[in-house]
Amino acid sequence: MSLKILDTCVNCDVCEPVCPNKAIALGEEFYVIDPALCTECIGHHDEPQCIEVCPVECIIVDPAHVESHEQLDLKYRHLMGKESAA
Repeated sequence: MSLKILDTCVNCDVCEPVCPNKAIALGEEFYVIDPALCTECIGHHDEPQCIEVCPVECIIVDPAHVESHEQLDLKYRHLMGKESAA
């Protein structure tokens, strides 16, 4: 599943630099996560780093972008150019 930043975001700027896939960017009103780039840090870290650092706990699993662990791993491999013939 991709993650989503709620409108309770205070634009503190701590989540954007910790995202290894550069999936987080400042939107019109608050930070947003690009579901095409978010792998919940699979392939990089054990836990999503944006959730770990968010002081207002406004990052949740996005129910509109449900993905399995395997799908997230495949997305990570594709993003990193490591897609293998499995």
